[in-house]
Amino acid sequence: MAPQSDAGRRPRRGDVASAPRTAAVWEAVERTSEALGPAPLVVLDVGGGTGGLAVPLAALGHDVTVVDPSPDALAALERRAEEAGAAERVRAVQADASQLAEVVAPASVDLVCCHGVLEYVDDPQAALRALAAVLRPGGAASLLVAQRAAVVLARALAGRFAEAAHALDDPDGRWGAGDPLPRRFDRSALLAMVDAAGLSARQVHGVRVFSDLVPEALVEGEPARAALLDLERRAGAHPDHPALAELAAQLHVVAVRDAG
Repeated sequence: MAPQSDAGRRPRRGDVASAPRTAAVWEAVERTSEALGPAPLVVLDVGGGTGGLAVPLAALGHDVTVVDPSPDALAALERRAEEAGAAERVRAVQADASQLAEVVAPASVDLVCCHGVLEYVDDPQAALRALAAVLRPGGAASLLVAQRAAVVLARALAGRFAEAAHALDDPDGRWGAGDPLPRRFDRSALLAMVDAAGLSARQVHGVRVFSDLVPEALVEGEPARAALLDLERRAGAHPDHPALAELAAQLHVVAVRDAG
């Protein structure tokens, strides 16, 4: 459902704020935006596609530019923004991550969102440097990537033991030639890349620790859905059980560009 605004009420954000697979990421992004200052912030969503994150951010009053190579996705973004009453705050730019310096001015952005993109780019380290370059000093980057350990576990639970072993040792964390994902990340390697790009990680948590493993039949009804969401929140960044975050399908990092 597209976000809507009612007089005197907070904008509705649809599934991004309530689904167990997305709510924890949305909450972290929303908290980060609030910490950066009042709206409107200048927000860049790299690979933002149809606007699942961009339109809710625009509904909060931020000015959001979505950079994506797909014209069809950008057309859907514009329709979604129009339906949400946020069209004036959303700008669509057809380009990919490698062209970022050509379409976004350096040090001009308060918040960059890069979710599910580093898995596909030719050079993730170069992409991170490009993201850092468009951030203002003190600006923040929200990074969401697929994790290796999760696919190892998932393949093993599916009885595909050779594929699990392949993913365990493969430099890109792939389970084989048929794997649709070009690469997955380990936490330590990703954080080293973030640091090399001139960014300092401030928040790190696992996303979808359980959601991809629990049968849908067990999450029917609001009480079960709310309980799973609460468990995901707790497990993804539990201070006493960090190993749980290592098993999450995705890793979410919020990093800040150094002011110096």
